[in-house]
Amino acid sequence: MNFYLDVVSVKKRIFSGFVKKIRVTGSEGELGIYPGHTQLLSIIKPGIVYISHKIDKIDKKEECIYISGGILEVQPSIVSILADVAIRAVDLDRKRILKTKKNAEEYMKNVDLKIKKDDILLKISKEIAKLRVLEMMDKFK
Repeated sequence: MNFYLDVVSVKKRIFSGFVKKIRVTGSEGELGIYPGHTQLLSIIKPGIVYISHKIDKIDKKEECIYISGGILEVQPSIVSILADVAIRAVDLDRKRILKTKKNAEEYMKNVDLKIKKDDILLKISKEIAKLRVLEMMDKFK
């Protein structure tokens, strides 16, 4: 049994298709969504959307998508994830992520305002979440 999943960012649709299950981090913790899940509306934290779907009767495919946060809506036959930023793991650039994270950490050392530091910490946490997506995809290989 499957359900339909749509993952949409502000710029474009990232994923659309039938899946067996997904795993995502909601505002209350880790969520596993399977066919027949009760209706739900939840805020999603920045991190990984883990997707498991079948290509055909035998092959199974697993995929990860980085999201910057957003909203999860579960309906009887369709699940929607709306995110500001959503990037497939295969499209993430490890070197660029590490450079951005390092630059943010260096900048934070030189900034005295607490408000600025909170923004920088959020940026660093998003870069770490992207790295976790890449690590998860490395495990699938």
